Amino acid sequence: MKINSKNAVKTETAAKPASKPATAKRAVKKAVSKNRRVSFSVRAEPGSKVFLAGSFNNWDPTAKEMIDKKGDGTYAATLQLAPGDYQYKFVIDGTWCADPECPDWTQNDHGTLNSVKHVE
Repeated sequence: MKINSKNAVKTETAAKPASKPATAKRAVKKAVSKNRRVSFSVRAEPGSKVFLAGSFNNWDPTAKEMIDKKGDGTYAATLQLAPGDYQYKFVIDGTWCADPECPDWTQNDHGTLNSVKHVE
């Protein structure tokens, strides 16, 4: 018996998985971070080594280097901080300095001033 192509029955050897309907897609919730992007900047002599130290990095004088992108003496750094109050200073060529542009400060245990950043 001959089977011509008109009478042939096509069979599949493997079943295809059922596709999920579009309405069944799961919504992925992104974790909402309470951290805020906080910028710090200070003017110093171009070519200086400038760091940001504070209560957010255990006062490590070399933990966060500040960058002078344009080479004009404006050094900047950005941190992700949770809401709260943070004390900080700049370390410019090894000298600890309060932020001259910060209106809020507090006296520290060394008898000098720390700048205070309020993060909401």
